[in-house]
Amino acid sequence: MTEGNFVDYVKIYVASGKGGKGSSHLHREKFIEKGGPDGGDGGRGGHVILIGNKNLWTLFHLKFARHIKAGHGGDGGSARSTGADGEDKYIEVPLGTVVRDQETNEILFEITEDGEKRVVAKGGKGGLGNWHFRSSTNQTPRYAQPGMPVEEKDIILELKLLADVGLVGFPNAGKSTLLSVLTSAKPKIADYPFTTLKPNLGIVSYRDFQSFVMADIPGIIEGAAEGKGLGHYFLRHIERNSVLLFLIPADADNIKNEYEILLDELRRYNPEILDKERLIVISKSDMLDEELKAEMKAELDKDLQGLQYLFISSVAQQGLMELKDKLWQMLNTSL
Repeated sequence: MTEGNFVDYVKIYVASGKGGKGSSHLHREKFIEKGGPDGGDGGRGGHVILIGNKNLWTLFHLKFARHIKAGHGGDGGSARSTGADGEDKYIEVPLGTVVRDQETNEILFEITEDGEKRVVAKGGKGGLGNWHFRSSTNQTPRYAQPGMPVEEKDIILELKLLADVGLVGFPNAGKSTLLSVLTSAKPKIADYPFTTLKPNLGIVSYRDFQSFVMADIPGIIEGAAEGKGLGHYFLRHIERNSVLLFLIPADADNIKNEYEILLDELRRYNPEILDKERLIVISKSDMLDEELKAEMKAELDKDLQGLQYLFISSVAQQGLMELKDKLWQMLNTSL
């Protein structure tokens, strides 16, 4: 999937169908001059329904569908015939889609399971026909109920990626390179910051035909929790990852400081994120000789206080199988 096709945020207007009006018909037949009321009920207006689809990974198909309306209910007829129900409108969305009310910003619901259906705009109820209003004192009522009106609202659809492993790091830390080496994903890679402007997903093949999903989240900068840089547009994707992989290049000025800054941004955005399993990976370690690596290990053992870390090189293909083993172990112990 190209970066331009990855859409994780759309605003759309939805409107249900209005209910059909009830009929005020009076029964007429040969030799029956004054028959009683026989007006039927109006049909229900169509619902607008969101349905989860595990085969979708983006909201791209809704990028240009800004107005979605369901069908109106049919009017009631004679002989107590009920009007037809309005056609329901289904909107397929990827798993992990959060639905918000645009006016209040309130979360209405989330779609997390394949086939899960949620009504976002309920169709209007059909009006009752005059047959319902007959009584001993009013045997020929000439009135019926109108149908209930349309329910309309502006909603926001936000996608939070359902990936097993989320790559967290500063711009140009090597996240896209690692994803391209471990998976068949083809993210844009270059030697300048903010190459990745949209999340990328890839499937990591593991032993015995097993696999897990990894997401490359655009690089964090200081102040991201307050919306600086790409802000909340990518931080929300980290919320659904089972394991967070912190990627820090070996040539960083201070590995511990970089990790602390990244951790602090996540903490300020959503403290619950810190409950997830974490792994620190030192990338670009092919630049280190054995003596320098040993010095760094001694320093990291002291600074990181028992946190797990690994040295890898995506370009030189070093430590990648060890990384897969570690991630698989963490994923299966955190389930």
